[in-house]
Amino acid sequence: MSSLSAFTKPEPYHLLSYGTLLGSTLFQSFVGGIIAFRVLPRPQFSVLQSHIFPVYFTMQTALPVVLALTYSGGPKLLTQQTLPASLIGTMIVTGVINWVWIGPETTKCMKERKHQETRDGKKSYDAGPHSAEMQRLNKRFGTLHGVSSLLNLAAFISTIWYGFVLGERL
Repeated sequence: MSSLSAFTKPEPYHLLSYGTLLGSTLFQSFVGGIIAFRVLPRPQFSVLQSHIFPVYFTMQTALPVVLALTYSGGPKLLTQQTLPASLIGTMIVTGVINWVWIGPETTKCMKERKHQETRDGKKSYDAGPHSAEMQRLNKRFGTLHGVSSLLNLAAFISTIWYGFVLGERL
């Protein structure tokens, strides 16, 4: 039976943070995002994602920080253990890059494409030919989306791998 003293220990917060991180990453990457793309018209999907991603990327950054701060034995011990520190560090760095740079740049590019659609009288995803500016914006969006996806995949792999590291300690 658990006592109330568990609320004052870091380990339960570590485990809950890990579970939330893994669950939210798995759901957003492989369930919610895919279903939304399939069932929503593209403009609504874009609006939905532009509102979900800032929250998602904040969580992808904050939860690994919580993992580092609640590591059993403390953050100092974490820095002495290469693999867990590397995995948590990867999660933090990929989250920060998506949160503060890639995410905002992608949203900015989406807005620019929307304005260009008005100027061109044609959707960015309609069959070509497209104006030179729309081609540039589509290429930029594709690059940003690809980089974000790769960062998200690196974070997901690190999260899964960390789960095995964590499981060895139980």
